[in-house]
Amino acid sequence: MKSRLLILCPGQGGQHAAMYDLARSDPRGAALLDQLAPWLPDLSMPETMFNNRAAQPAVVASSLAMWEALRGECPAPALVAGYSVGELAAYGVAGAFSPERTVALAAQRAALMDACVAPGSPHAMLAISGRRIASLRQQLAAHGFHIAIETGEDSCIAGGLAAMANAIAIPGARIAPLPVTVASHTPYLKAAAAAFAARLAEESFGSLRTPVLGGIDAMTVRGAEAAIAHLARQLAEPILWTECMDACAEQGITAALELGPGSALSKMLSARHPGIACRSVADFRSVDGIRSWLARI
Repeated sequence: MKSRLLILCPGQGGQHAAMYDLARSDPRGAALLDQLAPWLPDLSMPETMFNNRAAQPAVVASSLAMWEALRGECPAPALVAGYSVGELAAYGVAGAFSPERTVALAAQRAALMDACVAPGSPHAMLAISGRRIASLRQQLAAHGFHIAIETGEDSCIAGGLAAMANAIAIPGARIAPLPVTVASHTPYLKAAAAAFAARLAEESFGSLRTPVLGGIDAMTVRGAEAAIAHLARQLAEPILWTECMDACAEQGITAALELGPGSALSKMLSARHPGIACRSVADFRSVDGIRSWLARI
């Protein structure tokens, strides 16, 4: 049976100082990173990597540069999916925007999100596991927190005001703070969602070479109008990543490659659907090694 390849674009969390190195080892990847340099932060400063306005364009650029290095020899993907800001990168991979416009949009997206944080009242995001999601909603809501990303039946990311984070105590649950100060994918970002929709409406969309999986509903997107709605709405609505992984399996995906940085998405998909051959570019020491794996799937 012919393989059906999924390309995965990660969100924030896995960025690191060397995340461009593998793409830079390829002339095409290096050339694209040089073109994107005006939007990219200085990765030599650790605190910069987790600043929202720096991290989002940096992570998107990393995925797009890796795709530029691989796409000439890569089998045509059947589907592209992205996690959080990775969904914007997914549209770049699919051909909706040029790499330059995609990274510029990531920077604008981050700025609009940051504007939703009132001075002196930072947001917080928490990784929660060990309890069924359905049982968490009411307890989180009592502290002004909302489920932002569903990553499993008993695991999620929640967002709210940082001042209330320490008050959350859920018996049987493991709770860990994340290095994020904006409550992405929650109602706190409604103003950013409306503003980003208006910004996206001004963009010229290219024809999608590959359908993109929408994070808010796990449905495939093929046109500009739906893409604008999904990219804007996901700022203030939860990402149903568990359903997205299941949708990939339902669509007959047989192999998945995560463009990096990090390998969180490929590990989650492999654990949930072990029949899908999942790898991240972070698993390889060279671009040629990735190409060899792609040739065997």
